[in-house]
Amino acid sequence: MLWLFIPLAFLLGSIPFGLLLGKVKGIDIREHGSGNIGSTNVFRTLGKKSGIICLILDILKGFFPVFLARHFVPDDTGGHTIEVLTALASILGHNYSPWIGFKGGKGIATSGGALLALMPAAVVILIIIFAIFTFTTKYVSIGSIATGFALPIVAIYGSWHHGKIADGTWNKPLFFFSIVAGALAIWKHRSNITRLRAGTENKIGQKKEVTEL
Repeated sequence: MLWLFIPLAFLLGSIPFGLLLGKVKGIDIREHGSGNIGSTNVFRTLGKKSGIICLILDILKGFFPVFLARHFVPDDTGGHTIEVLTALASILGHNYSPWIGFKGGKGIATSGGALLALMPAAVVILIIIFAIFTFTTKYVSIGSIATGFALPIVAIYGSWHHGKIADGTWNKPLFFFSIVAGALAIWKHRSNITRLRAGTENKIGQKKEVTEL
């Protein structure tokens, strides 16, 4: 029964909150802006209030199932593995929602929520990395990509810093998750990478934002 956290996380993650918020206002978010259901496009299309609500909901659908798994699944029954698979399921649900043709957002907010439950201290470091790269380059996409690259480095550094690698007690499933989650974040930004290489990616402050959460 404990493995039910994984499919339940996928179902929760697959709820397209951005699409639903648009429907409340009689707007199909997929037909506006970039067509993405993430909070960036919601913010741009529906306004600040809807964008913030969508961001919070997308974070919570990553945080809530992982938080429950961490507190209800004992370590001696594969707790670490279930935790990270639950986190991964919530992200995949958001990125590839079956309710909208297996499409979705880019998973940054949902990944942040999952990480907040798994390793909250690391989230602080990742936010700093995101902010540095975003505001020095003026590209949100570069901040997101840099954070994806940094995620496994931050995860393994945390284990080393606390001496868990030396005594062999480090959380290997968590490190595996950090690699996969980071790779997913980068993969979902491949269109942004193409635009960056072509010099057509929009910067912060320009009328059209082209990166998504």
